[in-house]
Amino acid sequence: QVELVESGGGLVQAGGSLRLSCAAYGSISRINFMGWFRQIPGKPLTLVASIDNDGITNYDDSVKGRFTISIDNAKNTVYLQMDRLKPEDTAVYYCDARVIRTGYIYENKYWGPGTQVTVSS
Repeated sequence: QVELVESGGGLVQAGGSLRLSCAAYGSISRINFMGWFRQIPGKPLTLVASIDNDGITNYDDSVKGRFTISIDNAKNTVYLQMDRLKPEDTAVYYCDARVIRTGYIYENKYWGPGTQVTVSS
């Protein structure tokens, strides 16, 4: 099994910064993709940023220029640096990973439990 452990959420004032981390633990052969989604109350789950194993990144338009996703392959950890935060960034942020487990050839999708980010005005 694979477990995703998130950290770094909290309360910050508008204009401030937070750094989210998501570490993948377990029998991992390869991570093909890691991403961050967010759930704003009353709205659907949306992709904020993602990175694949070629290092190609993708961002939602609402966070381009403010958020940066990066990955430490040695630690199986993805980071989301969030700068110039706005109140509308307030949400529960979920980490997502597509992983090939040791001894398997197909990938599975895993989710973290979520971490709350609150941006006050």
